[in-house]
Amino acid sequence: MLGPVETRSVSPVFVGRTEELNSLNEALARAAAGEPQALLLGGEAGVGKTRLVEEFATAACRQGAVVALGGCVEIGADGLPFAPFSTALRALRRALPDELAAAAAGQEEELARLLPELGEAIPARGAGRHDEESLARLFELTARLLERVAAERTVVVALEDLHWADASTRHLLAYLFRTLRTGRLVVLATYRADDIHRRHPLRPLLAELDRLRTVRRIELGRFNRDEVSRQIAGILAGEPNPAQVDEIFERSDGNAFFVEELAVCATEGCGTGLTDSLRDLLLVRVEGLPESTQRVARVAAEGGSTVEYRLLAAVTRLAEDDLIEALRVAVNANILIPAPDGDGYRFRHSLVREAVADDLLPGERSRLNRRYAEALEADPTLVPADERVMRLASYWYHAHDAAKALPAVLDASVTARRRHAYSEQLRLLERAMELWDTAPEDVRAALRPVDYTEVYPPCGCDPATTPLRYLDLMAEAAVAGRLGGERERALKITKRALHLLEDDGDPLRAAWFWVQRSHLVQGLARGDGWAELATAEDLVRGLPPSEVHAEVLANVAHWSMIHIPGPEALLAAERAVEYARMVDAREIEMNARLTHAGLAVESGGVETGLAEMFAILRQTLDDGTSAVASRVYVNLPSALEAIGRSREAVPILEEGIGYARKFGLSDKEAWIWGNLAESLFSQGRWDRAAEAATKAELVGQSAKPRGFHAATRSGIALARGELSEAARQLSSARGYFGTHDNAPQHAIPLSALAIGIAAGEGRLLDARAELERVLDSGFPPGTQRYAWPLLLTAAAMEADSLGRPVAEPGRTKILDRIREAARPLATNAPVWLAHERWLRAELLRAESADTPDHWCEAVTAFEPLERPYDLARVRHRLAQALLSAPGGAEQPERDRATELLRLAHAAAEHLGARPLADAVTLLAQRARLALTSASALDRSDPVRSLGLTGRESDVLRLVTLGRTNRQIAEELFISPKTASVHVSNILAKLGVSGRGEAAAVAHRLGLFPADALHAPVTQ
Repeated sequence: MLGPVETRSVSPVFVGRTEELNSLNEALARAAAGEPQALLLGGEAGVGKTRLVEEFATAACRQGAVVALGGCVEIGADGLPFAPFSTALRALRRALPDELAAAAAGQEEELARLLPELGEAIPARGAGRHDEESLARLFELTARLLERVAAERTVVVALEDLHWADASTRHLLAYLFRTLRTGRLVVLATYRADDIHRRHPLRPLLAELDRLRTVRRIELGRFNRDEVSRQIAGILAGEPNPAQVDEIFERSDGNAFFVEELAVCATEGCGTGLTDSLRDLLLVRVEGLPESTQRVARVAAEGGSTVEYRLLAAVTRLAEDDLIEALRVAVNANILIPAPDGDGYRFRHSLVREAVADDLLPGERSRLNRRYAEALEADPTLVPADERVMRLASYWYHAHDAAKALPAVLDASVTARRRHAYSEQLRLLERAMELWDTAPEDVRAALRPVDYTEVYPPCGCDPATTPLRYLDLMAEAAVAGRLGGERERALKITKRALHLLEDDGDPLRAAWFWVQRSHLVQGLARGDGWAELATAEDLVRGLPPSEVHAEVLANVAHWSMIHIPGPEALLAAERAVEYARMVDAREIEMNARLTHAGLAVESGGVETGLAEMFAILRQTLDDGTSAVASRVYVNLPSALEAIGRSREAVPILEEGIGYARKFGLSDKEAWIWGNLAESLFSQGRWDRAAEAATKAELVGQSAKPRGFHAATRSGIALARGELSEAARQLSSARGYFGTHDNAPQHAIPLSALAIGIAAGEGRLLDARAELERVLDSGFPPGTQRYAWPLLLTAAAMEADSLGRPVAEPGRTKILDRIREAARPLATNAPVWLAHERWLRAELLRAESADTPDHWCEAVTAFEPLERPYDLARVRHRLAQALLSAPGGAEQPERDRATELLRLAHAAAEHLGARPLADAVTLLAQRARLALTSASALDRSDPVRSLGLTGRESDVLRLVTLGRTNRQIAEELFISPKTASVHVSNILAKLGVSGRGEAAAVAHRLGLFPADALHAPVTQ
């Protein structure tokens, strides 16, 4: 447990706030029960937020909670990146060193960006990775760290003065509030409500958090007269004069801090002649101090939220005895107080510091900042190491010395980038661009390109001997803006850079900026990014191989894979691999190889493409290239799912979830969860699929993964007959994907859902309109995995509407268009061939021309695929065709139809596919067929009660022993295909999705006693 919570208030009596304190204590109780709590505490300056937090923290400590306080640090007008989190984590490390070390194990290097002490015990491995997921990775690891630390005991993390927070701190807090799911944790943040003007950067965050049901916002109001009276009584240690209470209440308007100041002034006799100006009220007691103390106060006000003693001594240039005496007077007057760590001083209230700082003359302020900077340059140990570079940059900048400020600001930008504080890096780089023209030429000539700009060529020659150029700053700023989510600012920077490059004759740099614009335009939903990529490709065409050239080609290939897969995309990927190898750009090469492999699978080279994907996964895992490895964990299972190999995809996806979680790759984890939901849906494990889609929603922060998950939930709802929910999820999915980027992998499935929902609601003409819109656009090569289900949905709709007057006009044209669209689609994977057989049968059904043979082909194609919903649907149609065909009234056909309907009904009931179950029931009723056999009532034979035939009983016994289909076939003297059909029938009758689950059911029901497992088979 931490030591006593610091108290910084004058009044020893805690007044009022009963309702607010109860709310905080209730949150603490819920957190102790394992439900994380997120709270925002707002109120005007001086209203008593800090005092309320102190009281709550003291009460929490008494209940055994660990309390970690962190405050946003202000240096002039600059906030230190992640300062409150660093302070809070440092407090947690002091209180729970072993628990924090265990929670951070394996991720010390990444988490050291917030708490440098974590990186001291591990060898340095470079500056770490920087990409679009860097910030999300750090945020995810921080959230998991806090959840682990709070797993066994209650932890309160209190972050004060959020109005001063840097952008990275605001983003991290928002992430925590959105994603904390487990742990006995309370996260409480305070802010000044009166400072949040319309353009304040905290305002959008507060609006966003207000929309989260998990965040509670508490607004702290002013005291009433009775509370003011009790507060004054506490300060004076006696009952105040009622007239004095009235005067102070009127002048303070119930603001707790002003009550204290007025009460102290009245007590010390400094109230005579006091003006109504709030600033004068705050300054009156400072101006009553000795001149040396006032001087120290002025110096401290410009130094930041907290100023270290040794730094204060260096800047004031007072003799040590004189400085200590001046500080003693300031502390006794309750103007300054010792900092919590005991190494410096801070103002008792930030309002006093702001008033003193505002009273400084412009020249005086610059001079003080110069003194701070000179003192820090002379002795860097005067401030903590993790603050040194940032504070020096701030001091020199506010000293208005461009020659000193420019190098310092650039150094600070590197530090910000290393901490993944990209928004602060961007702000510092913009500051450097502001200083560029005013800095002396010799200073600029000594600067070198030092920071991270991906594959951007820093100067077109040796960066060690060529000075930094203004364009290089712009490149760094563009990357920082993109990685930090400040896309609008980054887009403006790239526009200015390209304008400067118009007459520069440097196509590589221009191409690099165009690639950046492509990323930014897509991120801002301003377009699909192709025009920018095409421009970049034109610029590098014919140039010698370079990293920029390889990067352009890799981006073109990846874009083409998503939007227009086909031979040209495959060729672009091959060229990207070739160029990346020429220039030894390994990560670009691995990404391009992965793109090429995915395109190979889609174009028919299934086994070659899959083998390449597995090889890339092994190599990137061995190399530790997490960005590419995590992409393989998304793309490889997706390729397996595309060709119907869902069973193989699931374990890879489960492994990928663990990998993404380990490295804090939240968006990649969201994509993997979404792919898992898709594969589980195909396997008939719909409840688990819905759970996976929900987890994907909780993990993912970007729009497109959320759109994918909403589409998956829409598909489940549609199959279960929940049309309103399906429509709601479809609307959400379209909102996430937007209208700017119609990638086939998203657009075609959404159209299929729209057709299915419209058909289910009886809106045939709306469904046809959606279909024709898709058919007008056509299906790009390699999109058969999305095209087959859409065409099937449309064909089934036309068949189901046969005979309806509204359906007759245009039916022939629609059916012809569906056939025409299906003709070029690939069928070289079993699942695609099965869809082709199914589509052909549905189109014939729409023309009343289908026969049992057509449906038998579809059933035979689906039986080995382990897709129980699709199999149940085609079995239903086969039964319908048998009963409708000539001879359908004969007993053999009726028996066969009965068995098919029982299997389809069992699968539909197990899945919760209400429309299918109802359709099967209706068909059975019309044909006067029983969906439950008489033998099912015979409880004396559990095997028979499940509806299993004798042969199926033999097969199930061998499945329980772990036999493969081939081994079953050899033992029962049947073909492996027949064995596979029996296994599929057994799974449907038992209502399970796999062989392991079937064996578990057999064991649970005692179907095969131990001695019967090895008995001879039924003859």
